[in-house]
Order: sequence, then structure tokens, then C-alpha cells
Amino acid sequence: MSDGPDRTRAATRLRELNEEFVARELSDADLDLIEERAAQLVGVVRRADVRRRVPEQALLDEFRVSLLSEGRSEQHLTGSVVSGLDSPVSLGAHFWREGDEIVMVATFTPPFEGAPGMGHGGVLAAVIDEAMGLVVAMHQVLAFTAQLDVSYRSPVPLNRPVTTRAWLARREGRKFTLAAVVRCDETVLSEASGLFISVDPDQFIENLATR
Repeated sequence: MSDGPDRTRAATRLRELNEEFVARELSDADLDLIEERAAQLVGVVRRADVRRRVPEQALLDEFRVSLLSEGRSEQHLTGSVVSGLDSPVSLGAHFWREGDEIVMVATFTPPFEGAPGMGHGGVLAAVIDEAMGLVVAMHQVLAFTAQLDVSYRSPVPLNRPVTTRAWLARREGRKFTLAAVVRCDETVLSEASGLFISVDPDQFIENLATR
């Protein structure tokens, strides 16, 4: 079975490896060993079948409905580069619902550094985008980003929890206008607005199936 706790554990170890590799000074001997072991693991992975993930309508419905209850979410968007538990390159963010808001907490480790000592602004934009998308999902709608405007107020610190809050500001037919604010403790790091456009889930699934 490709999905499940075994995949999550393996992905977690790979994320740890990424973080430690970026953060450490390694000797030539260490680098040679890592390259050798990594080449062996690449061979193991390439021998497996290609993973094809096409969501069915029932899965989309389950995802939207499950976000309607308060509390920490589990195992959603498992392949996401922001919050995916099964992705070895994920930021590993956690999210949950509080009232009409989505709260997402992420810690920017060295692999997500931009300027020296600071989290990458583009990665922060991805966090904001995902949090906004989850707000739309709470309204049982499948939608995609049409526009994202981010104002950066303060540098994103490394190795400290950063909290994003996103909410629906306005809805006009298929257009959803979202707002978000990002803080570290009491410091505002960023403010953002986004425009999402809803799509027909059946058409979306049909398009995926034909790719």
C-alpha cells in the first residue's frame, strides 16, 4: 500500500534529512557517503510503479465536509508542498479551523531560507495561498487562485512558529475574496488579499482523468 502511515513516516525522515543537510557543515567523506546512499534510495524508488492520484467526487466531498468542524485537521492535502504529511519536500505546516477562519502554523527551517537568516517570501506566499484555499473549502466549494496580493511587513524568522489566519472577506457568485494576516508572536509579518474562482467539481475531475 503506497498511502498510509508507512509513507508518512518515510516522508518525515526525508524532511528531517533535508533540514539537517542544509543546516550542517559536512565533510567531503560525509558528502560522498550521502551521495552513495541517496543513489541507492533513488534506485529503490524508481523501481516502484508511478503513483497516479486522481481524486474522485466522494473524496472531494469528504475533504470539504471534514473542514466544517472545529479542531485540528488530519491527513488533508497530503502531497502539498505546504502542509503535506506525505511529501518529503513539504514545509510541514499544520492547520485547523477556528470559527470562520483557518489557522495555519508553519516553522521555516533552513531549507526554506531566503535572505540569510530569514524565511523565503515566496514560500510564505504559498502558505497564505493554501490557508485561503482552505477557507474556500470550508464553504464546500472547489476554487483556484486567480490573484494573490501580499504585503510584506517584517522578515520571517527561522525556526520559530509563524501563524497565518485567513478568512472570507466577500463572495460574489463564483468570486471569493479572501484576506489573511501572518504573525510571529505579536509581530505582523505580512498581510494579504486573494481572489479565488470556483469551478465545477465534476468538470475538474473529468479534466484530470483525461490528462
